[in-house]
Amino acid sequence: MQISYHGHSVVKIKTGNYTILIDPFISGNGMTDLNASDESPDAILLTHGHNDHVGDTIDIAKQSNALVVAPFELAEYLATQGITTHEMGLGGAYQFDFGKVKYTHAFHSSSYDTSDNGTIYTGMPGGILFTAEGKTIYHAGDTALFGDMKLIGDRNDIDVAFLPIGDNFTMGPEDAAYATELLKPRIVVPIHYNTFPVIQQDPNHFKVLVTNSEVQILNAGGIVQL
Repeated sequence: MQISYHGHSVVKIKTGNYTILIDPFISGNGMTDLNASDESPDAILLTHGHNDHVGDTIDIAKQSNALVVAPFELAEYLATQGITTHEMGLGGAYQFDFGKVKYTHAFHSSSYDTSDNGTIYTGMPGGILFTAEGKTIYHAGDTALFGDMKLIGDRNDIDVAFLPIGDNFTMGPEDAAYATELLKPRIVVPIHYNTFPVIQQDPNHFKVLVTNSEVQILNAGGIVQL
């Protein structure tokens, strides 16, 4: 398995047979190394409906025939755009050919700004537990710190956790470091920072605060060292 980070909250997972993209915000993302027209994943996993997470999902799914997995209301909307979706709810898990997906809580909001219908409600935001080839990856999405992260950590042997540290809209470095204590991942990667002025952060400050997991600070295109 190869796991790579591509700026903001974009994560790519390559297994032996499949490529999975999480939250592919590419166009308009000054922090990414990807070009949306070059991407051809088998599946796209979305944490919530904000445009900086849905990103290029519709265009990528149309060009690649990727399955889009998303919280129920978001999946319902995206299906109207001519792509294939799989609806899920928080706490639910499903075994796909490419791996197992389970949605967790995330304390945030979720809406999508369309070009023709204004802003639409896209259901509850979530985090994602993805398991394949004996590895478990936790992508927290956009979230505040919450106590049930301890349950997630107690019930799952997390190899890699992607946690937002940008503050303002999500956890900041201090809360993300505490979240790391609760989750107990082997490796933690900070995400969702420095894309916009309001979420400027020094990831090294986060690294200093984390004492129980290995912190890997990745530039766009960086590969997690498992």
